[in-house]
Amino acid sequence: MDRKKTVFSWAMFDFANSSYTTLIVTFIYSTYFIKVIASNEIAGTMLWSRGVTIAALSVALLSPFLGIIADKGGYRKRFLFISTATAILGSVMLYFPMPGQVFYALTWFIIGDIAFEMSMVFYNAFLPGITTSENIGRISGYGWGAGYIGGLAAMFIAMIGFVNPEVPWFGLSREMGQNIRATNILVAVWFCVFSIPMFLFVKEKYSGNRQDKKDGLHATVQELYTTFREIKKYRQILRFLIARLVYNDGLVTIFAFGGIYAAGTFDFTFQEIMTFGVVLNISAGLGALTMGFLDDAVGGKKTIQVSLIGLIIASLIAVFAPNKTLFWIAGIIVGIFSGPNQSASRSLMARFIPEQKQGEFFGFFAFSGKFTAFVGPFLLGVLTGLFNSQRVGISVVVFMFVIGGIILSTIDEEEGKMVANRDQAG
Repeated sequence: MDRKKTVFSWAMFDFANSSYTTLIVTFIYSTYFIKVIASNEIAGTMLWSRGVTIAALSVALLSPFLGIIADKGGYRKRFLFISTATAILGSVMLYFPMPGQVFYALTWFIIGDIAFEMSMVFYNAFLPGITTSENIGRISGYGWGAGYIGGLAAMFIAMIGFVNPEVPWFGLSREMGQNIRATNILVAVWFCVFSIPMFLFVKEKYSGNRQDKKDGLHATVQELYTTFREIKKYRQILRFLIARLVYNDGLVTIFAFGGIYAAGTFDFTFQEIMTFGVVLNISAGLGALTMGFLDDAVGGKKTIQVSLIGLIIASLIAVFAPNKTLFWIAGIIVGIFSGPNQSASRSLMARFIPEQKQGEFFGFFAFSGKFTAFVGPFLLGVLTGLFNSQRVGISVVVFMFVIGGIILSTIDEEEGKMVANRDQAG
């Protein structure tokens, strides 16, 4: 019973934090930014891409370093709390920027997004400790599935209470986009309330030397350097991180610009974007939950490969779609395969990591997801500006999925697990 309670509480953090990615990053606030806060949609797309770029680079630099500190000092839950609280604060502050206040809006988005991504580093590091290697794909899938359910529920409340009604809840006005801006407050409350079980019921397993806490900055930097130098011992992790570095960049770009692309190229209204988000979250949740079992049956590598094929097909349809109907089809396919891609990536990484290095290596996991994550959004912004076309900009994701899949094909999953088990025993 205790294990079930722990797994449920852990998955609830995914349920909580998905309100941030769904409402702020992907569908509502990003669209509001390019349509209302920025001067026009092309300029808004370019500026939003710069914000995503800055946040991604910051996370890439911070995540390995803070991951090691968390491992050495047993600070994983403490860091998770600080980053979660900061992301919640960032959400609240996004309520205030008005049309034209681009710098104000981007500053708080960058702060909140960095904090959100750092919270995922510490959260992911709890995964190996709450399950077994035989069930890790399934449990990771439960987390992603809960996340999509949470994003869907938050989106539904935002639709019926804030965006769609002529008279929004709580006496909010539609003037100056107050009802749209208030969805950021909904995110903050949602994130805060539903993350509580994680902090109350998931225990932090610490097996290090408390003396490590006194080692200071120099020792942490030295350990980071040592990990970089000795990572060849974990060559399957290295290959996987390089592959994920590329294909995850494609996902980051889709999540950051999916709503923007729908609004700018296909003239989606806020209501249509919300409905689009609901459908994507349903398909993504179902995909993550069902393919978590596939992950345990055939392995993380094959599950990721299947997901990449689906994402390549969906991206090509989205780039060339002449109408909303085909774009809808592309979006549903993205939803079905994006959840399994992320879930299987997390579980595959967890299978490759010795217990004593969970925070450290999940720091590198975040690093691989963010180190070049500025490339996709940056190229999308540049190509959109050069060709005055979002279609040309969004096409970069196709190449990222293809290249990432090619690198992934070189991974030997069994060897990676064998090395992790050997080092764990040692």
